Amino acid sequence: MAHEKHQKHPKHDHDPAGTTRARLGRKEYERDLARLQGELVSLQRWVVASGAKVCVVFEGRDGAGKGGVIKRITERVSPRVFRVVALPAPTERERSQMYFQRYMPHLPAGGEVVIFDRSWYNRAGVERVMGFCTEEESDRFLELVPAVEDAMVQSGIVLLKYWLEVDADEQTRRLEGRIDHPRKTWKLSPMDLKSYRRWSDYTHARDAMFAATDTEVAPWFVADSNDKRRARLNVIAHLLDHVPYERVPPERVSLPKRPRPKDVPSGHPWRRVPELF
Repeated sequence: MAHEKHQKHPKHDHDPAGTTRARLGRKEYERDLARLQGELVSLQRWVVASGAKVCVVFEGRDGAGKGGVIKRITERVSPRVFRVVALPAPTERERSQMYFQRYMPHLPAGGEVVIFDRSWYNRAGVERVMGFCTEEESDRFLELVPAVEDAMVQSGIVLLKYWLEVDADEQTRRLEGRIDHPRKTWKLSPMDLKSYRRWSDYTHARDAMFAATDTEVAPWFVADSNDKRRARLNVIAHLLDHVPYERVPPERVSLPKRPRPKDVPSGHPWRRVPELF
């Protein structure tokens, strides 16, 4: 199986300076992740209490690890506060709308953190590279984005934009690992296969996007995601550092007393789940 074959590859990463370092061990990773997730709970408490609005955008190539980062951000917090938005392809009606229109209803209200698993930047990436929009439409989009994001920030939204950067060999390893893996085959779409051959085109599109939309108001933050564990920790730590949350003491609660339950036979026959495990 493909995923078994690629488990034999050396597990080393290259940092920006070009040196090689061993991948982060599981125990160290889980210890730091638990600490950071505890801080995310504190962030959640502050967001709810203050009515803050936080919007986090994740972009990157296929296989860069966006879903894994988002999962670790959201797995210990409330889905009613941390909402993940992953929009499907636009409908015919949505294609006729102003481009930003389909994204606006999903922006955070007070007391919410909204995480976009891909976002309006589809127009600068996959739509441009794969021909779903014209070059002129993509260029016009890039001209408009800074003003739209400035309006978001001026409205009180804390906007964070992350690009997860993965190298070509690591992307290949991850995509091949999805082919026969029973829990990952759903991640490999026909679009992924078509996009795989367009590495250079995506590089040019990324660079054009950065040049036009990496602003002082809404900068891009790039995370090396060749080591998934390090990427997850680094992004969560960075997010926590860039949202100006304060400690909100949790309410002290205790379970109220209740009468001793009476053993009253149920009058309805239960359809029990078979105990196979």
